Amino acid sequence: MSASLTTTFDDKNTETSNLINPTLVLNCGSSSIKYALISEDNSIRITGLAENLGLDTARIKHTTLNGDKLEISISGGRHQLALQKILELLEQYHFIAVGHRVVHGGREYSAAVRVDEHVLDEVKRLKILAPLHNPAHALGIEAVQAIYPDIPQVVVFDTAFHQTMPPVAFRYPLPKALYEEHKIRRYGFHGTSHAYVSERASEITESKGPHGWLTAHLGNGCSATAVYDGKSFDTSMGLTPLEGLMMGTRSGDVDPSLHIHLKRQLGMSLEEIDAMLNNESGLLGVSGLSNDLRTVEQAANEGHADAKLAIEMFCYRVGKYLASLSCALPEFTGIVFTGGIGENSVTTRTSILEVMRHFGIKVDADKNASLFGGSEGSFHADNSSIELWVVPTDEECRIAQETREALGLL
Repeated sequence: MSASLTTTFDDKNTETSNLINPTLVLNCGSSSIKYALISEDNSIRITGLAENLGLDTARIKHTTLNGDKLEISISGGRHQLALQKILELLEQYHFIAVGHRVVHGGREYSAAVRVDEHVLDEVKRLKILAPLHNPAHALGIEAVQAIYPDIPQVVVFDTAFHQTMPPVAFRYPLPKALYEEHKIRRYGFHGTSHAYVSERASEITESKGPHGWLTAHLGNGCSATAVYDGKSFDTSMGLTPLEGLMMGTRSGDVDPSLHIHLKRQLGMSLEEIDAMLNNESGLLGVSGLSNDLRTVEQAANEGHADAKLAIEMFCYRVGKYLASLSCALPEFTGIVFTGGIGENSVTTRTSILEVMRHFGIKVDADKNASLFGGSEGSFHADNSSIELWVVPTDEECRIAQETREALGLL
């Protein structure tokens, strides 16, 4: 396996002193690595993505401090080679810490924690709860250790933010032994996103606290969370990210007996059913067209009946979930939309809120129409019962912040 530059760049003349005490954020997926190098004040960053790892089309897309684009082919390369090349690209900036996004921390971790041998072992052990993600996160940690053994590393768990949920929200109505002996409970995910946007909403609202937010992270993966006074009180995802909202390719909630029904009637294996619910359902499954809402919306506008139904189902289920999660909030300040769909689809936000027609929510249509493409702002009318906000998520910023906090650098 060899790496080759398909685009060249010259970053030597860049004023690197602006990137003061940067933190490297790594998000290692099963076949990709998303990364960002973020300055101490969060104002400057270098970003990139390694994708298609393990395939002939494996490559790194890198954006320099100058904004120049760089692409590196690493045909057949896997995580270790990709990380080696990424670290080579960034070594000139002398990052002082590495923060890793880790999907599952089980019930052991309620905050970011510095990596040591025990923590690394726990990340590996918890692959039983996140078999596609945690092994990749462990590879990322070990790769950095091998090249930069003296640089401190921190793991920031997707599940940690939701560890403040009370038992009434996180327990399943199952035999107690499954919880105590096998840790079967609701964990929740997208924690860094929900933490970031709820904190940001509390910073920009004029309402006096404590605040109660419903945060809707809507993209290819979707989840909603009830956040009160900075703490998660309930969320839509459960033991795995499959529970909850309808998503791009995930079904969200279905009858738990669907598995046995499909096995009996169609002879499907548990693995086949699991793959269908995670990869062939949601917007893709109902529309029969795509997991991308933009494609489905275009087809719906052209009269495609299944595409129209897919959008209606998506909005109905999100609205229904938000309505139910409001029960977890002692006070209901407002709703915060984020994620690719939540930040950019004006019509989807409107349709979701129409489902919640009994709440006295009033939308300022002009303000709503102006919020897309990374813009932040409110769109509730003056006579609305609650506030409505669009806040672009910044999980990398949150991970960098929690990394510095865990290391006592703030």
